[in-house]
Amino acid sequence: MKRVITYGTFDLLHYGHINLLKRAKSLGDYLIVGLSTDEFNDKEKNKECYFDYENRKSLLDAVRYVDLVIPEENWEQKISDIQKYNVDVFVIGDDWKGKFDYLKDFGVEVVYLPRTKEISTSKIKDDLNRR
Repeated sequence: MKRVITYGTFDLLHYGHINLLKRAKSLGDYLIVGLSTDEFNDKEKNKECYFDYENRKSLLDAVRYVDLVIPEENWEQKISDIQKYNVDVFVIGDDWKGKFDYLKDFGVEVVYLPRTKEISTSKIKDDLNRR
């Protein structure tokens, strides 16, 4: 079984997120999503989420491409997650291009997928604030 992992906040889940998850799942048989916890978003990413972790997790659990959702609590856990879950492919949006190449040293393929250009959580929030 080929295992794929990706990470993100997935707040205000939208079709760009679904596109990423669908493409990530197409690279293997089992998709693991590391979902940023509220504490990690607040302290490390300086992001304020609309939905809390449990609600964001419930949304991801309902997406047919996602097989397992795990908490992402810090930047460094990617290596231990790759080892713990026997991951073959690490996937992330291409806005992170080159940032995770070091994971190749741990035996995984690193794939940077193009973002869905016309949509993002930031764009949704900006559009709502203009109304």
